[in-house]
Amino acid sequence: MKLMFILLPLLYIGGNVYVMVRALQSLPMMPLWVKVIASVLYWAVALSLVVSLWGREMLPAWLLKTMYVAGSVWLVFTLYMVLSLLMTDVVRVFVSSFKCGFWCALVFTIVLLACGYVNYRRPVINKLDITLDKPLTSPVKIVAVSDVHLGYATGKERLKEYVKKINEHNPDVVLIAGDLIDNNVRPLNEQHMDEELRELNAPMGVYMVVGNHEYISGIEASEAFIEKANIKLLRDSVVLLSNGLQIVGRDDRHNKRRQPLADVMKKVDAKKAILMLDHQPYQVAKKDSMGVDVQISGHTHRGQIFPMNLVVDAMYEQSHGYRKWLHSHVYVSSGLSLWGPPFRIGTRSDMAVITIGN
Repeated sequence: MKLMFILLPLLYIGGNVYVMVRALQSLPMMPLWVKVIASVLYWAVALSLVVSLWGREMLPAWLLKTMYVAGSVWLVFTLYMVLSLLMTDVVRVFVSSFKCGFWCALVFTIVLLACGYVNYRRPVINKLDITLDKPLTSPVKIVAVSDVHLGYATGKERLKEYVKKINEHNPDVVLIAGDLIDNNVRPLNEQHMDEELRELNAPMGVYMVVGNHEYISGIEASEAFIEKANIKLLRDSVVLLSNGLQIVGRDDRHNKRRQPLADVMKKVDAKKAILMLDHQPYQVAKKDSMGVDVQISGHTHRGQIFPMNLVVDAMYEQSHGYRKWLHSHVYVSSGLSLWGPPFRIGTRSDMAVITIGN
């Protein structure tokens, strides 16, 4: 893990050097002073995401938002520019007359990002009907979401759209599988996003577990905001719905002192239906063997963009979507929104409408 934190920044810097050199080569007639100014602006944008994350308590809100959005977009722009330029380099080996590689790569990358943005803005609705052997006095309709990442990128207007989409399905219960908050509660409080969250209409309640980003944002500040939004937070605790469904909320594995799974399972009645909400989809098979009937997670984003989706698919027992294990019905959300860059390339944003009955 430590090697990864060293390697990824080096790859990012190296990729930006490569793109900048190729860009300067494509504009040989520019005066030196213009190239110097362009290079300074280039690196200001390239490093703006890092600066926004480090300076989140010191910089003014408008500057933080601008730097965060610009830097996160540049992150993906750099990835696809590097891949595209490498392809044009290969073409140039075989076709020496091919001289417009940089411009072809630039146009391809811009079009790809535009399509990725449109794709991100159109989350899919996954509808599931789950039948359990354990008794329930009545069916329950659940809308489950994860990884909304409210902050400078996903603001109040986007949240209003999400709340409307959720309420359109008339859920009995709304479940939020962590990472409601992005990196800082400051923009949530400044924009009064709790007002929108209080508009969630679910007669049997709105429940949530924390994700790793609630810890990144400061767990105490996150808890205070969640309480203000009238959301019931479950941290290694259980709530019993009126129809007999038990909802178990796991604290995130980011908390090294969270209760062992076996201790949490002692709090439930094994004869009653058990739904476990756990942000990170680890130990899925273990929970299945312990009698959990339904599991809902998020966290993975399914990699968010190609080729990271291939990496994430290989990392997790179940990286996204629905799967019936030996006993458990497991749903892993790709995230209603996303972290950082506003693009979905090779993946989809989603929310689930789950009806559980007998």
